Amino acid sequence: MKRLFAWLRVLGAVGILAVLVWQLGSAAFLDGLGRISAPGVLAALAIGLATTVFSAGRWQIVATRLGLRLSLRTAVADYYRALFLNGVLPAGVLGDVHRAVQHGRESGDVPRGVRAVVLERTAGQLVLIASAVGVVLFVPDVVPEAFREVVTVTGVVVVLAAVAAVAAGRVFGGRWIHSPSKVRRGFAVTLADLRLGLFTRETWPGVGFLSIATLAGHLALFVVAARVAGVTAPVGQLAPLMILALLAMGLPLNIGGFGPREGVCALLFGAAGLGAAQGVTVAVVYGVLTLFASLPGAGVLLVRSVAGFRVTRAPHTGVVPAPRSAADSGIESEVGLKS
Repeated sequence: MKRLFAWLRVLGAVGILAVLVWQLGSAAFLDGLGRISAPGVLAALAIGLATTVFSAGRWQIVATRLGLRLSLRTAVADYYRALFLNGVLPAGVLGDVHRAVQHGRESGDVPRGVRAVVLERTAGQLVLIASAVGVVLFVPDVVPEAFREVVTVTGVVVVLAAVAAVAAGRVFGGRWIHSPSKVRRGFAVTLADLRLGLFTRETWPGVGFLSIATLAGHLALFVVAARVAGVTAPVGQLAPLMILALLAMGLPLNIGGFGPREGVCALLFGAAGLGAAQGVTVAVVYGVLTLFASLPGAGVLLVRSVAGFRVTRAPHTGVVPAPRSAADSGIESEVGLKS
């Protein structure tokens, strides 16, 4: 079933891209690749550094509140590695899966390590969804009618899910925390971690601010991509389109991030009078710049792989080596993830 779902995601992305090539031709894609320049790459690296630090700081807050040790330096390095793996591996989430499991193993609590990453990413998605709902409410003219319905329904579902989670936590949390049932106990622990990780007074201001800052960084990179692609429309006109494009990127139908982003940009830019082909070009440039922005993660992966290889090849001296820190994890998990 997992293999089937993975293939469906890949086929969905290929299908979207194939339709775009059929309708718009390949020139929009090739034009995007041809417009990549050194200033654009440098801007992507600078913006990528800022957004990665913001995201890693958010992860550190959530993980620390859940009782897991995580330094900001380690969080930044691990986040860079995850971003790079997300960009070069199918589905676009395997880097985060690796980040969650690896940190959980190093902390001695894999389930809680996974929940920390899930909650950290959830915080970012909540801010993005709230921004998309704001676009629908305050700038409805730039949003196609079909998108208004999708965003509105998504916002309603998120609000209802949050209310249901809070209500369930109050009703069942204390009662099920010591239940003999693993399902009930796990549900209670997850609700407790949700409250601790996101919704306490000590957590939500920092997590909320860093999530907004991260979203601003992604939008800034989108603006850079638009300028590199030759789009001269004002930022005020582009920002609503880009927020919806970022929301579409969360759909699990992509290959290294490519797929829904290009389809949504074609639709939104076409509806805004900027040209569907221009939207595809901007999306392609954004995807390439995002990959460049994640390249420090390749360096992290290489350094840790070499360090792990040296440890495994070191001659036996009878002295037990010191345990590796979270910043010095070995090659085994990276190789296992790629296989």
